[in-house]
Amino acid sequence: MDDFNRQVRELLSWKKMEHGPTATPLLHDRFERIQVHGDVLRYQGNSGDVGCFVASQPLPKHNNYFEVVITDSGVRGSIAVGVVLYDHNLTEQPGCASCSAGYHADDGKLYIGHGVTQQVSDKCHTGDRIGCGSREDTDGQQNQESASLFFTRNGKEVGSAIVPVPLESLYPAVGMHSIGEEVQLDLLAEWASNEEDNLMMVDNHEDDWARLHDMKLSGSVLEYAGKGKSIMDVGLAQAKLPLSTRSHYFEVEIVNPGAKCYIAVGVARKDYPKQRHPGWSKGSVAYHADDGKIFYGNGVGHPFGPRCHKGDIMGCGIMFPRDFHLDSEGECGTYGKEDLQQSKDTGRQPTRAILHCTDSEDDDDDDAEGCRDSHHRAQKAVVFFSRNGKIIGKKESRIPPGGFYPTIGMLSSEEKVKVEFQPLSG
Repeated sequence: MDDFNRQVRELLSWKKMEHGPTATPLLHDRFERIQVHGDVLRYQGNSGDVGCFVASQPLPKHNNYFEVVITDSGVRGSIAVGVVLYDHNLTEQPGCASCSAGYHADDGKLYIGHGVTQQVSDKCHTGDRIGCGSREDTDGQQNQESASLFFTRNGKEVGSAIVPVPLESLYPAVGMHSIGEEVQLDLLAEWASNEEDNLMMVDNHEDDWARLHDMKLSGSVLEYAGKGKSIMDVGLAQAKLPLSTRSHYFEVEIVNPGAKCYIAVGVARKDYPKQRHPGWSKGSVAYHADDGKIFYGNGVGHPFGPRCHKGDIMGCGIMFPRDFHLDSEGECGTYGKEDLQQSKDTGRQPTRAILHCTDSEDDDDDDAEGCRDSHHRAQKAVVFFSRNGKIIGKKESRIPPGGFYPTIGMLSSEEKVKVEFQPLSG
């Protein structure tokens, strides 16, 4: 009787498994030569061996996309993002084994299976966001025999691949291969399928800028796009609004120092020459990352602070005097116009405005005389600079007509910065 009851229980159990919901085996993340701390993955090898992370769950059908942000590209930037089988050999990068595909940051190529490659972009760097997802067929169904994959960089699709296994067999994977490499992993990232939505996501900071010369904009990141062969190849970005008492400070993080780290951060007049680094010409003050010098109104730099490198945050702001006033001829910029209207509506005196006059305090006497002849009152303000949250120095300077505009210059290949106009540290 006991044997009979045991057989009945086994039969019922088997029937339940056959017709009821099937439990998914509990898997765990697999990784080797990778340190996992929350959502941060960090290479722990000796650069002679590949390290790889494989997630515990395959790409989900309804949110079939994930991505990483490269927080440190390390020595070589040999970071790969893609999909693999769960039992993938952890000493191989995604895309370098059968039934796998990977987007490799160090050369901008897609690797599919055993070494088949496609060039889809240039090299990726610290700050870049790269992702991988699966695309549905046109009828809205997933192909049961193979998976159609796409890869992204900074919100734009860069390439695609087909892996000859079902989607449910593919697991998100990240590979690394040099000291210092680190990424932040987001397995729940969402991908906007509408191209217009993607463009809005990437270009949502365009309204911050009045002009971009030899600069590429991707979200809040500026990248040098000039030739970088002579001092005339300056790339310049100037904000749409000048600094004011309500917005008196901005910061720039060096995402990639490029070939020479010829990055300059400062303020300049609205009509500043597009092929001159901020600080090189009159009406500008700037702190230069490559030599740590300050330039104000001419091409002669003065010792000022330390040199800046990848990851450093350079800030620039203005300490406005209490007695500043509106331009006598009404050239006050957006903020000043708002104050004029406010004062008319309320009967109160304007509380803020843009200062005016010519250029830096070292301008020629002729310019100063011209300012007096035009009935401009020459007021000064203090332009200050910071590095990694600490003020390193300041320079008293006259504010040009219309105000001082946040201005960024670059001059060597692959230079890239992230700009924040409303930093918490301001």
